[in-house]
Amino acid sequence: MRFHWFLPTTGDGHQVRPATTTTGTDPRRGPARAATLGYLTQVARAAEDSGFGALLTPVGAGCPDPLVVCTALAQHTQRIKLLVAFRPGFTLPTVFAQQTQAFQALTGDRLLLNAVTGGDPQEQRGYGDFLDHDARYARTAEYLRVLRGSWAGAPFDFAGTHYRVEGGGLEEPLAAQPEIYFGGASPAAEKVAAAHADVYLMWGEPPAAIAARVDRIRAAAAAEGRTLRLGIRLHVIARDTSEEAWGETGRLLAQMKPEQIAAAQARFARMDSVGQQRMAGLHNGHSTDLEIAPNLWAGVGLIREGAGTALVGSYAEVADRIREYAALGVDEFILSGWPHLEEAYRVGEFLLPRLASVAVPA
Repeated sequence: MRFHWFLPTTGDGHQVRPATTTTGTDPRRGPARAATLGYLTQVARAAEDSGFGALLTPVGAGCPDPLVVCTALAQHTQRIKLLVAFRPGFTLPTVFAQQTQAFQALTGDRLLLNAVTGGDPQEQRGYGDFLDHDARYARTAEYLRVLRGSWAGAPFDFAGTHYRVEGGGLEEPLAAQPEIYFGGASPAAEKVAAAHADVYLMWGEPPAAIAARVDRIRAAAAAEGRTLRLGIRLHVIARDTSEEAWGETGRLLAQMKPEQIAAAQARFARMDSVGQQRMAGLHNGHSTDLEIAPNLWAGVGLIREGAGTALVGSYAEVADRIREYAALGVDEFILSGWPHLEEAYRVGEFLLPRLASVAVPA
């Protein structure tokens, strides 16, 4: 197994934070920490010192550009890799190939990529993208083909529905090609992952649901003559005792305002992301009965889009749940917790050592 951490580029604090750039202090929710370069450097170094292999950096309308942020952070870290999320289609894949080449040269080949097709039509239109759900994934497939073709070196030709390249490609092949992480729960997304991804990412769901998805994506990849590594994105609330950990969920839940929950759920309902629909279906907007499987809490998804579940319990219990997912075939775990600085150290000191016998360097 490989373990990674999350970089809170929209701010941090002692509460679940929606994807927003709002900072300051709310007496009901505790202090918020601005995502300055200094603070993000602290989080990155904590993750590096704690043994995590990479940092996932989000992308979206409320996020600073992740490639720019990670280029800066790479100068303040030594080993940790930067798992940079990007939107296929928002830049030409041939140009992005040059950007990744420069990043690799400047950082000692520490780049990983997370292709995010996008699941909020309103946000997509705000960027100037008016393709529907399945067309976006078809464009993503072409984008990744052109990106890999460009990495292979010139001359490179491609003719598709969304892209056409004649005599393109990098002048010299990119020796250290970044691995591509990719998520999505729809049939269109799974088709792209099976054909083009190195690691297929899932948001945390009960083990039975993950098992079904693992079987499905493995079969799809096999039909393409490929194999994939599998990853899962989870928050973690682990403490010395189970009671202490569940008490922390109560504190986090108490800080979620009803109007905040209602606004978030209304936004999620307009999305065409199947993965987001699956997250919303775990709680249906209700703040009760949120333990949806042993040690799996769906409260995060009441106000936070994307990964909406957390592993909750004693360090031993959370380690057991991680082993359960690993037994299903999950290879990589992207974890996080609030605040990300302190929790990087906590998870690194008290949880990861329990899994050391099955962990490998990233």
